[in-house]
Amino acid sequence: MKIEHIAMYVNELEKARDFFTLYFGAKSNQGYHNKSTGFRSYFLSFDDGARLEIMNRPDMTDIEKLPGRTGYIHIAFSLGDRDKVDELTKRLKDDGFQVLSGPRTTGDGYYESCIVGIEGNLIEITQ
Repeated sequence: MKIEHIAMYVNELEKARDFFTLYFGAKSNQGYHNKSTGFRSYFLSFDDGARLEIMNRPDMTDIEKLPGRTGYIHIAFSLGDRDKVDELTKRLKDDGFQVLSGPRTTGDGYYESCIVGIEGNLIEITQ
């Protein structure tokens, strides 16, 4: 069994698509638009086969994304190399994204950083 994809609602669909393609190498499909409901989405595919669906619809509710809430809390991307973690973290910081932690080695041995990504969603960048 495998997770087929993860989905997230976003306010600015194209901006979110561009974020994941620019920083994480995602490849986007052409998108989907249901004209009767206003629902729109893109499937973003990553090199290892993982997929993220980003979605938007007119009747969404946007609530504050507190780090200590229950439910899904972050997306983690493994880059395979400490230097790549350092480089991407610096690039994101230089581009104005907030770095919450790291890069650092955690108590359980992960080398990682955590940033506040597009629309306040947390992204973990690991070795």
